[in-house]
Amino acid sequence: MGSLEELYSKLKEAFLSFDFDGVKGMVREALSMGASPNDVIEKALRPAMEEAGRRFERGEFFLAELVVAGDLFKEVMDEILVPEIQKRGGSTRTLGTVVIGTVRGDLHDIGKSIVATMLRAAGFNVIDLGVDVPPEKFVEEAIRNKADIVAMSALLTTTMLEMKNVIEALKKAGIRDRVKVVVGGAAVTEDYAKSIGADGYGKDAVEAVRVCKQLLGIKE
Repeated sequence: MGSLEELYSKLKEAFLSFDFDGVKGMVREALSMGASPNDVIEKALRPAMEEAGRRFERGEFFLAELVVAGDLFKEVMDEILVPEIQKRGGSTRTLGTVVIGTVRGDLHDIGKSIVATMLRAAGFNVIDLGVDVPPEKFVEEAIRNKADIVAMSALLTTTMLEMKNVIEALKKAGIRDRVKVVVGGAAVTEDYAKSIGADGYGKDAVEAVRVCKQLLGIKE
């Protein structure tokens, strides 16, 4: 039997080859060797997910690969690590809470879901509201979950106007100064983000995670 370090290295390779069964088998093996769930996340899964993001930025991975990487990370967390953490009475560390959704009138889900998964992989607590989310729902969930960030996605130029409505609703509720607002999606530009008073703009999922960390003063 090799060391945990060797196993983590193989696990990362398997993750980046999208070997679902191999990754799950190695995660279980690491736990049986005495690794904590948080160690598996921090030393293998998170670095593998970050490498997937870097490959996407370099053009070595495309959106499809990023989607699969996100699915793999989520499956391992949901099936193995979260139940194990709960069994041990612990919790995963969190960098902050993000409430995310696609704005009202827009039913596009893929980009927003990848951002949500990448944020989870980076260590954020993510509340995914889904698609077609009205401003009052963003406000309600931001208050309920004591959100640090409200993140919005829009793919259509006709729906990106809803982002401004959400920001106005946050102001009206008196919580705009307590939450950072990050926007993104195919229809959105950095100039538009500035014009509506958003705090940050992410052109893709990798950038969105980086922006969220910067807004909360978290060093890369």
